[in-house]
Amino acid sequence: MDLDAARSRISKVDRQVVDLLNERARLSLNVGAAKRQSLKEQGVCTKPEVYVPGQEKQVFERVRGFNQGPLSGESISAIYREIMSASISLQSEVSVGYLGPPGTFSHQAAMKRFGDSLAYVPYTRIEDVITAAAKEEVTYGLVPIENSTFGIVVQTLDAFVGQPSVKIRAEVHLPVTQSLLSRYQLSAIRKVYSHPQAFGQSHTWLDVHLPNVTRVEVSSTAKAAELAASETYAAAICSEVCASLYQLDVVATNVTTSSDNTTRFFVLGQSSDKQTGDDKTLLMFTVDHREPGALCSALNVFAKFKINQTAINSRPSRQRQWHYMFFVEVIGHALDDNVSSALAEIKTYCLDLVVLGSYPRQFY
Repeated sequence: MDLDAARSRISKVDRQVVDLLNERARLSLNVGAAKRQSLKEQGVCTKPEVYVPGQEKQVFERVRGFNQGPLSGESISAIYREIMSASISLQSEVSVGYLGPPGTFSHQAAMKRFGDSLAYVPYTRIEDVITAAAKEEVTYGLVPIENSTFGIVVQTLDAFVGQPSVKIRAEVHLPVTQSLLSRYQLSAIRKVYSHPQAFGQSHTWLDVHLPNVTRVEVSSTAKAAELAASETYAAAICSEVCASLYQLDVVATNVTTSSDNTTRFFVLGQSSDKQTGDDKTLLMFTVDHREPGALCSALNVFAKFKINQTAINSRPSRQRQWHYMFFVEVIGHALDDNVSSALAEIKTYCLDLVVLGSYPRQFY
């Protein structure tokens, strides 16, 4: 096929693609109308969920299965992410709160999960994102929960203690590469700004290359870039995305300690999704610390019902001194028979028990 013929054929295919995209969009609108009608018939006044991670998981698995190349599976997923983002925006006005300002890894994770067609609302603190989601100031919130190098994000757990009504709908994994950005050469830098997690991920590099420089913790990596852009002899540990956003130069790339550095995020809403058969659940509870073996008794219930625990953390409960809230993540959905039975039994050992949410395991 010669060049002109190839271009002519591409033009015809483009027309077919656009027609099919609009046909799919109309069907998506029909889905939204059917959801609203179903809720109306049930006498439910709430808006239908437009982001359904379990259904989304099925779509991505299906289209990747259809793919015969030459496009990669990752390319197909990226294309369908934007198709589904546009479909969601047609069904309802959707806003997503995240830890700002623009350019943070939270912003990138939100874009990865929701695409370019939704409204994004930056917040200064993680607890502000969770509060906004709980009060429905935004449709969904996205917050970091842990990093593979530096561990749990305690600000998120502390905010859950204060806002236990918010529910986890999904998790997002984002590979994280930190860079050093500044308007100055490495030898001239006297101060480095970043988020505590980013400092934890890059401390080895900083110890070697900038051992005597002042390190200042701020609310986010993008805030660090913002400050570095406005001050003399300052730099930021953050994403390279911030270089163009804040007119900074990339002084050094990949300053993280681990080559497979990844941060996990939670998508928050008013409810969790239904079971998918491959889920996780996060629980928050406290026990009577005066009762010998109370925590051990509670945790043994998971073994009794053959439930795998993937993580356990603790934070001050704020109820009294030296009293702690425990966060346990398990495999399974809260509505699964074994998990439901385990929760019923665990309540006998707990003073408080909150299911923060059940969500599909990361799927792409």
